[in-house]
Amino acid sequence: MAYKLIIKPSAQKDLDKLPDKEVIRLAPKIFLLSQDPRTIGTQKLTEQEGYRIRIGNYRVLYEIDDSAKSIFVFRIKHRKEVYKKKK
Repeated sequence: MAYKLIIKPSAQKDLDKLPDKEVIRLAPKIFLLSQDPRTIGTQKLTEQEGYRIRIGNYRVLYEIDDSAKSIFVFRIKHRKEVYKKKK
């Protein structure tokens, strides 16, 4: 059964800031999460709740709600920026 993919406003802002070339490359892999949210290469986050997948130099952070069959993408950033804490 497929999961419902929800892009949170914070992730949408991240996508809006990326070059179109990167968005075109990232989008299909993000949508594949709805078919298999724990695909090969998925890692559980240690500092916070959720999971991450690597797509080139970018990281997609998301949470899975198995009871609601939903995936919440909350961050899409370059690997150098994704884990920095906001001040």
